[in-house]
Amino acid sequence: MSKSTGLDLILRQLGVESPAGYFAGMHIRFAGPLVQFHTYDQRWIDHYTNNGYALRDPMVAWGFTREGAYRWSEIDIPDPFNIFEQSREFGMIFGVVVSVGPLSSRSIVGSARSDREFNDDEIARIKRIVFMLHEATDPPDSLTEAQKEALRLIADGHRHTAAAAKIGISESALKARLTSARDRLMARTTAEAIQRAKDYKLL
Repeated sequence: MSKSTGLDLILRQLGVESPAGYFAGMHIRFAGPLVQFHTYDQRWIDHYTNNGYALRDPMVAWGFTREGAYRWSEIDIPDPFNIFEQSREFGMIFGVVVSVGPLSSRSIVGSARSDREFNDDEIARIKRIVFMLHEATDPPDSLTEAQKEALRLIADGHRHTAAAAKIGISESALKARLTSARDRLMARTTAEAIQRAKDYKLL
């Protein structure tokens, strides 16, 4: 099983446990996650982003101050922008936050539902899933020179045929290098792999 396939399975499990959606910011460094995933209503994501709520969200503040899992209703951090109240308008009435990893690479995940509070067993399952997700999205320390060369050529605008010819390999060999790079970077497309490699300072 490839890393990207394994990641998809973990995200599918998180989706099952989060009937009203989830947002996962993984390995947050310098205030931004290396990768993020969400199934929240896109209108809420747009509203949240446009208002800069990431720096004002009590859930995020809680996630940076401790590790573990906590129901939104139990968070006692002030919410002067009424973010939790606003989220209810998008069906995210009850929720849980899970925070894992060292502060230098913290992952914070919010799961929501509209019908009732999460029970203890559900929270325990979500916590296990988040641990798996944190490990699955841990960025690689390096790429092979062949993988980096293939990504750089595509990033520079070369098509597969021209890129392969430039380094004297077959087009199928080039595609194999790109596939292995995507898998290592848990990327679904070559463009995404290039961006992640740059974000991880591997290119």
